[in-house]
Amino acid sequence: MSRSRMDVFASELSARVGRDLTDYADLWEYSVTDLPGFWRAVWDFFEVGSVTGRPLDEGDEVLANASMPGAEWFPDVHLNYVDAVLAHADRDTVAIVGLTEDGERTEITWDSLPRLVGALARTLADAGVGEGDVVAAYLPDVPEAVIAFLATASLGAVWSGCGQDYAPEGAAGRLAQLRPKILFSSAGYRFNGKDVDKRADSAELARLLGVGTHIVVGETSDATDGTTTWTEALAASIDSPDHPATVRVRFDHPLWVLFSSGTTGKPKGIVHGHGGVLLEHLKETGLHADLGRDSVFFWHTALSWMMWNFQIAGLLVGSRIVCYSGSPLNPDADRLWQIVADEKVTYFGTSPGQLQASRKAGIVPGRDHDLSALSTLGSTGSTLAADLFTWVDDNVAPGLPVSSISGGTDIVSAFAGGSAGVPVVAGELSVRHLGVALESWSPQAEPLIGEVGEMVITKPMPSMPVSFWDDPDGERYRKAYFAHEWDRADVPTVWRHGDWVTLTDRGSLVIHGRSDATLNRNGIRMGSADIYEVVEAVDEVAEGFVLGVDGPDGKYWMPLFVTLVDGAELTDELTARIASQVKTRLSARHVPDEVIVAPGIPHTRTGKKLEVPVTAVLAGRSDVNIDPKSVDDYGLVDWYAEQGRAHEW
Repeated sequence: MSRSRMDVFASELSARVGRDLTDYADLWEYSVTDLPGFWRAVWDFFEVGSVTGRPLDEGDEVLANASMPGAEWFPDVHLNYVDAVLAHADRDTVAIVGLTEDGERTEITWDSLPRLVGALARTLADAGVGEGDVVAAYLPDVPEAVIAFLATASLGAVWSGCGQDYAPEGAAGRLAQLRPKILFSSAGYRFNGKDVDKRADSAELARLLGVGTHIVVGETSDATDGTTTWTEALAASIDSPDHPATVRVRFDHPLWVLFSSGTTGKPKGIVHGHGGVLLEHLKETGLHADLGRDSVFFWHTALSWMMWNFQIAGLLVGSRIVCYSGSPLNPDADRLWQIVADEKVTYFGTSPGQLQASRKAGIVPGRDHDLSALSTLGSTGSTLAADLFTWVDDNVAPGLPVSSISGGTDIVSAFAGGSAGVPVVAGELSVRHLGVALESWSPQAEPLIGEVGEMVITKPMPSMPVSFWDDPDGERYRKAYFAHEWDRADVPTVWRHGDWVTLTDRGSLVIHGRSDATLNRNGIRMGSADIYEVVEAVDEVAEGFVLGVDGPDGKYWMPLFVTLVDGAELTDELTARIASQVKTRLSARHVPDEVIVAPGIPHTRTGKKLEVPVTAVLAGRSDVNIDPKSVDDYGLVDWYAEQGRAHEW
């Protein structure tokens, strides 16, 4: 059996430091104890010096300032993320595959990638884009989006993307903060069996942003005043060099700006740097995901979600990536599995919702498709219930490693998840990832093992945000992660992520849900994720939404809202069965007060349930500020508000 890259890295690092680090627990302990030594080893293992043209000298500092916030990494280094991608462009194999819902397929080869990136970069430069300028995108998950990002980053300009499921006002609520010079958009796409024409919306967004240049993807679109077609933007490719010159910038120079969900106010622009993203993503894709030049990486995602940025990281280690602009459930729940089979995907990333839909539909992907190339299944977006691990084992492939990961837009990476060679336990995230000093803390700031606590990160990571956009004194950044109940002199500053977790004595994690959406009944806390795992395993339930609402005079209301699968009805028997499952599998104290069929469950645009703001709506609070543009179906909020008004305390 061939060794994983994690095995090779551990062996080389063991020889380097003169002690055995081949056991993952020992390797992790070293990675968070000696941060400079670990990240220098990552730099050397992936030969970042040869890419940047500047190998590290012994005297070069790796971590000049370890404070949080404000950690200073590799202060003397200049590099460009794009150089690490184009270092693999020495072959004529496929780098990027583009798929549409109706089956159209495009390919971009590795050896053509520099020419395309260089051509587009020249067009951007001619339009006045330079180091520090912002380029915005309003696109589906298509190969052109990847090319546009690489061209932008090669110039030292800053990228920010938004999916076209946003209306123009919603997209402008994010992108206009950045004052971009250029907008990329698409003429349209196909979703859920329908052609979606986005030309008018794109033109409106360009007007709202006030951009000087608007480049439209879609060869059938008619260029209008002020727009350039994709073909025209690439016209310079005829005489562009094979390997375009890149602008080497300081380690923490902005690479991209991602946005928070904005469900409770103006979306926050989260700025990440070239070097931090590069090192973190090399570690994640090359070590934890074990991706390399023979891998095919497909994560079903969209430009509004950080997983789009993470999928591009497959290119950093020479993997082929697959872009899909379509519904995961059209024509049916088998759609993504068909892609995995057809493209010989080795690492398939998805969500608990897609796996749940597959289970409810009764499909058996491992029987119906040739999934022999598949080596790992990744899942994120919400907690992956234990029964879905079992479903994968029974219906996709026996023994297939399932990497349930937890991270976020905040670090554009993962804090914890699976890892090559580490056993998987259903319902758990197998390990704390390398370089992530993750602990579970009690209210007294005591580390916990085997008990529920707050997830904290006690030491800096390279991909923690460089800053928030338009936050010159860093106050909003500090308040977002570092202002908490432990903010006192005798407790070191830590990153509080807002999740309830249990850290096991084996080093694995169980995530119980958001700590700011805790179900606290009779003084006993429980995370919503625990209840969803039980409730959504009931065959008739499509999705659950449980909330804990504080009422007058210390009263507490804990309703469970559900959507049901087609043909199902909420009978007394089903209600009793749901209550029984919660009581027997979890806690008698957390049986819902009532089960209510809802017309839908509101989510952020990246699929997270709106537990905190809707809880406030049900409580009748007047200070709730939910941005309609940040919610997949804002009309549902009014329905929940009516449920709160109708509830008799």
